[in-house]
Amino acid sequence: MSLQRSAEISRETAETRINVSLNLDGSGVVDVATGIPFFDHMLEQIGRHGLIDLAIHAKGDLDIDAHHTVEDVGICVGQALAQAVGDKAGLNRYGHAYVPLDEALSRVVVDLSGRPELVYEVAFPRARVGEFDVDLLREFYQGMVNHAAITLHLDSLRGRNAHHIAETLCKAFGRALRMAVERDRRQGSQIPSTKGVL
Repeated sequence: MSLQRSAEISRETAETRINVSLNLDGSGVVDVATGIPFFDHMLEQIGRHGLIDLAIHAKGDLDIDAHHTVEDVGICVGQALAQAVGDKAGLNRYGHAYVPLDEALSRVVVDLSGRPELVYEVAFPRARVGEFDVDLLREFYQGMVNHAAITLHLDSLRGRNAHHIAETLCKAFGRALRMAVERDRRQGSQIPSTKGVL
């Protein structure tokens, strides 16, 4: 069983410069600065509710749009997550969570499957929360899923407030991921798959 439960990733392109570090065995200490306040708030929810120590510093071409920064942060978080879970020996593999916030309720289910698949059933009542384009939340998760090689289902079950919907998704993702990466004592050092590899 790999003891490596943390990772650091740096990515620099013509559009963004990003540094991500995470520790799956943390206590939810978060240090995030992307230049996009609402996105920072959502990333904080993931770290805090996932009990993941998470540091993300990003500089992007925000004068054009937030798209590149949000997507590239997702890519880096995905790469860090893939590195931190290692061969996944002894992990639960699966995780799920329901999280409410007032009238909003979201469900997130994750599988450390080794196969990237995003199912995103989320409808927002408006296009923006403050200056943040809520379409970009999907871009974050898609970038992360592609590079973490996980299966992720995000479902907004109900909600009227776009902020609440986004926040329940991020909190539920943190909780579901926390469950998936926890060690299963009964599993020992076995890979949680009949194939013997994930």
